[in-house]
Amino acid sequence: MEWLNYHHLLYFYTVAQEGSVSRAAEKLFLTQPTLSSQIRSLEMSLGEKLFQRAGRGLKLTEAGQMTFRYAEDIFSLGKELRDTLKGRPSSRAPELRVGLSDVVSKLVARQLLLPVIEKFPELKLICNEDKSEALFLQLAGHQHDVLITDSPLPPGALVKAFTHPLGESGICVLGAPSHAAGLKRGFPKSLEGQNVLMPTVGTALRRSIDSWLERKGVRPRVVGEFADSSLIKVFASKGVGLCFAPAWVEGEIKKQFGLVTVGLTDEVREPFYVISPERRIKHPAVMLLCEQGRKSLG
Repeated sequence: MEWLNYHHLLYFYTVAQEGSVSRAAEKLFLTQPTLSSQIRSLEMSLGEKLFQRAGRGLKLTEAGQMTFRYAEDIFSLGKELRDTLKGRPSSRAPELRVGLSDVVSKLVARQLLLPVIEKFPELKLICNEDKSEALFLQLAGHQHDVLITDSPLPPGALVKAFTHPLGESGICVLGAPSHAAGLKRGFPKSLEGQNVLMPTVGTALRRSIDSWLERKGVRPRVVGEFADSSLIKVFASKGVGLCFAPAWVEGEIKKQFGLVTVGLTDEVREPFYVISPERRIKHPAVMLLCEQGRKSLG
């Protein structure tokens, strides 16, 4: 059986925190050669390089970042154990680490996560946004407990994870009052030649919108493409162009950005998914997230 040397892990953890061997050696009361040797022993034991040079300092490799997260959990649990045995209250709050796809509306994320925060006030919610492809890899690296995306895990993905559909929302087209005036009549033909702001090419929502516009024989003028769904609405509120958004959060979008609705369609459907490492979700907060999402979108 292979055993992890926790002294070596502590040395690694300290070097990662300090950013240099010299500062870590001073803090640990070790010589630099001794500390460097212990780090090399850990790297040999794990079969991975944990640091790389970055100027005069050190930078964690991808394997180093994963090791650092595990070390944080290990030493935090150790402190919690000591506190519990000595009758001291634990300072470690339970965490839920959520990866959010950058094309998912922030208001959708809020609708899904707010009930979780209200139900579990002691929970520390950690949200990170990225492209879906990057999130899938991060999930494999244990950086997230769960993902919220607009696309399922692709076939053949080298990630052991499971897709949990939440439901779908129709799409609304919105714009600043000055831009949207007179466009409700004749929708969607009224979009012909109008300035529009789009999700980036290659996203599931963009493909659906393009396909719908083609079927309707409508050719708007694309004046901007954005990965960030909130940035689209900011530009739309300034009259730069019309935007497309989930009808599920239409009211919130109008209130927050001062937009008005040009039209709605159920012919374009934006799906939402939760992706987790578990086939059967056990985390109570994630269970609530899925339950509330399906209730609202079902």
